[in-house]
Amino acid sequence: MAVSTENRPALSPTTDTQNNAQAAAQTIDGFQLVIEALKLNGLDTIYGLPGIPITDLTRRAQGDGLRVLSFRHEQSAGYAASIAGFLTGKPGICLTVSAPGFLNGLNALAHATVNCFPMILISGSSEREIVDLQQGDYEEMDQLAIAKPVAKAAFRVLHAEDIGIGIARAIRAALSGRPGGVYLDLPAKLFAQCIDAAAGRASLIKVVDPAPRQIPAPEAVQRALELLKGAKKPLIILGKGAAYAQADADIQALVEKTGIPYLPMSMAKGLLPDTHELCASAARSFVLPGADVVVLIGARLNWLLSHGKGKTWGGKASKDWGGQKFIQIDISPQEADSNVRIDAPLVGDIGSCVSALLQGIGSGWAKPPADWLNAVHEKKTTNVAKMAETLVKNPSPMNFHSALNVVRDIVKANPEAMLVNEGANALDFTRSIVDMYRPRKRIDVGTWGIMGVGMGYCVAAAVTTRQQVIAVEGDSAFGFSGMEVETICRYDLPVCIVVMNNNGVYKGTDKDPTGRDPAPTVFVKGARYDKIIEAFGGVGVNATTPAELRKAMEDAIRSRKPTLINAVIDETAGTESGRITSLNPSAAKKK
Repeated sequence: MAVSTENRPALSPTTDTQNNAQAAAQTIDGFQLVIEALKLNGLDTIYGLPGIPITDLTRRAQGDGLRVLSFRHEQSAGYAASIAGFLTGKPGICLTVSAPGFLNGLNALAHATVNCFPMILISGSSEREIVDLQQGDYEEMDQLAIAKPVAKAAFRVLHAEDIGIGIARAIRAALSGRPGGVYLDLPAKLFAQCIDAAAGRASLIKVVDPAPRQIPAPEAVQRALELLKGAKKPLIILGKGAAYAQADADIQALVEKTGIPYLPMSMAKGLLPDTHELCASAARSFVLPGADVVVLIGARLNWLLSHGKGKTWGGKASKDWGGQKFIQIDISPQEADSNVRIDAPLVGDIGSCVSALLQGIGSGWAKPPADWLNAVHEKKTTNVAKMAETLVKNPSPMNFHSALNVVRDIVKANPEAMLVNEGANALDFTRSIVDMYRPRKRIDVGTWGIMGVGMGYCVAAAVTTRQQVIAVEGDSAFGFSGMEVETICRYDLPVCIVVMNNNGVYKGTDKDPTGRDPAPTVFVKGARYDKIIEAFGGVGVNATTPAELRKAMEDAIRSRKPTLINAVIDETAGTESGRITSLNPSAAKKK
């Protein structure tokens, strides 16, 4: 029987609106759960690029108080997130669209994993049902499968009630043990899913102690101390892992209490001032083959240290050990013996291991023999004097030394400034010429020697530290991410970019033997990179002398305005592949 509605009162528009509002208040969607899960864990900054299906997530995140920094290319956003993880000790968050955007971020994810930077790449994706049947969805791709080989861990969330767990697992994976890059896959329809608000918020997880201390075994500490006690020519090598650990006071105490010379790898420069009396940077080629016991603190014996073998270490051939004994502090036991025998592996977090060594040293520790310390000091003094002679020269046009002598002075006068550095010659010369005075102030290309990190690093360094950023870029390296100067200008960040312009990759003098095209390594002659930033409202300067470069850098730091200085360098300056020419097959063949 039909039910009559004639006598039933009609609902007013006001009542409908109230009911809808009440219903909405009782539910929460995937967008909001992602935002609240990040906020709950203190992750307040997102680096990314909006688009389908994550545009609304960026809008809502910004409206909810998160800082959302939008880039011109996902790769730069990913590099920003990776270095933010290194600087803050919290996972840097990179947010991308599906398929092509995800692939653009993948390079940065791999970079984070290789360099042990905590980072989470969050990408929207196509629906599982369509992907698995290969039905041709918009930007269809099995992103989880692609990410797994280059990530420390990879997860996919399919249901709104699992968002809290997914983000918690990603955070813990990124930070625990040896840090790294983590991929989190969020299919498009996840964001619109609605569940009960109370249950949804109850499902979120605040991660507790994601990187717990790992205390070294007492017998391992004693083994290391006994080996060190017998050393006649000890050396400490500090890697970027030592900088990441933020155990600065204990590391300095270990160096000074033992009196052992130390060699900082590039991103460990400034853990102790490069001008410290025990810093052996200027005597690198002397201390590596000369040392008998080497303490590795957060440094790996990879290609950057010639794998612990060869002539760098005093061996007669590339596969020969130099006879050194090694103490290696690392959180991963698998790192030991990766290239040469590690006589005293010390497994644990760097802070705990260094603290344990300090406790074991006691007050009666004997400093290294005077003949070793005197020999290191003499070699340093000689090399520093030679460098000083080179730096005071004023050739026209400028070369790397005369230009970087200016940067050296500027950094010395502004020790809290962040230094971003990438290139081949621009990287190598800056590393050896520009001294650092504070921890975690120098960030560069890392383990892979990768190009393109510069502008993303600049954004993250300015945002996370709120300090002045100085970027020293090779003209080739700058080209990988140069469009991000618009990003720097858009957010009005205090970044001073110095492009070392010598007209090409390595140098600008190569010729095409056929006379048809420019050589593969040569760029447009006399390019004015400074004009690029002017297009976006920044300050551009063309500097052809050290005096012009100095004034431009001082003005940039005084104003804190986005600035790009086109530093014109002699196009004959520079060597192929910087200081790793030996890795070029043609160069190796000529030997």
